[in-house]
Amino acid sequence: MSTIVRQMVLAVLFFFLFAFFLLWLTFSTFPLDNWSLLRQQTIYDVSYIYFVFALIGSAGLLFGMFHGSYWRKKLKVLSKQLDDLLKGQKRSAHLDESVTELTQIQLQLNDIEEKMSKQTELSQKLATERATERETSLQEVVVQERNRLARELHDSVSQQLFAASMMMATINEMNPPDDPTMKKQLFMVEKMIDQSQLEMRALLLHLRPVALKGKSLTEGINELLAELKQKVPLTIETKMEDLQLDKGVEDHLFRILQESISNTLRHAKATQLQVILIERDQNVIMRILDDGEGFDVQEVQSHGSYGLTNMHERAVEVGGTLKVVSVKGEGTQLEVKVPDIRKGGEQRD
Repeated sequence: MSTIVRQMVLAVLFFFLFAFFLLWLTFSTFPLDNWSLLRQQTIYDVSYIYFVFALIGSAGLLFGMFHGSYWRKKLKVLSKQLDDLLKGQKRSAHLDESVTELTQIQLQLNDIEEKMSKQTELSQKLATERATERETSLQEVVVQERNRLARELHDSVSQQLFAASMMMATINEMNPPDDPTMKKQLFMVEKMIDQSQLEMRALLLHLRPVALKGKSLTEGINELLAELKQKVPLTIETKMEDLQLDKGVEDHLFRILQESISNTLRHAKATQLQVILIERDQNVIMRILDDGEGFDVQEVQSHGSYGLTNMHERAVEVGGTLKVVSVKGEGTQLEVKVPDIRKGGEQRD
């Protein structure tokens, strides 16, 4: 039964009971000699008794309808507020504070909303902490596994490739076959082994990245290039300024450098590599140049190069830009420019 119908029924019953009480009180005080006069007396051609019953019923229906409509509106507002709370939304309706009971309910709803807001905030905070812990734990596992794979590859496959390369070089230099076709094939095998060594070194560079923990970006780059010089036949030149940058910026620039060097080792067939790290006009600029084969930048980007995409995303994450210029047969230049937004940072000439 709806609120309005319930109120109408209750109002009609109340009006009838109240009317019967008044009539009983009246006729008890002023008794009639002849009760049939009530039935014979008419008002607007309607029997007095029927007129009174109709008047009482109509008054009860109207009062119940208006009273039920009033409380129905209040209950709808209350229902809307509770629905907003369940959905985690800000309450859009407010109860009528002129009614004491509704004011008390309003205060209780305010307390519930505040507690739910604090509970939600706490839950999100806990979820964030758990996610951070899982990410940190996962990252540690990934780093440990990458280091393990790097060690195993270096101790097994890399050493075997080096031994095979030495054996093929010895065969081709000391006792080359007389058959020109066989001799050409042996030289091709030697080149394939050398290329596989470069691929393996690039892979090890990815799997076992030099950590920047406790080091500046310049120190990390110097350590990486020093290790590279011992393993790769490249002429490496550097021009670096000792910059003090935020750790996030340093890490992203260092990973971009690793990715670029890896691409150079795997694809460029370069003999010279130049790394520049400077600051100009409050912008940190890192350039990596090689004299390798070069490539068509637009063609590589259209095919969705993971390396270029990864470097571009890292540059964007620290508010910088990445520019790659490459000409086939003339080499490649990669430039990363990141604004130095540190307060009080000095502008270099």
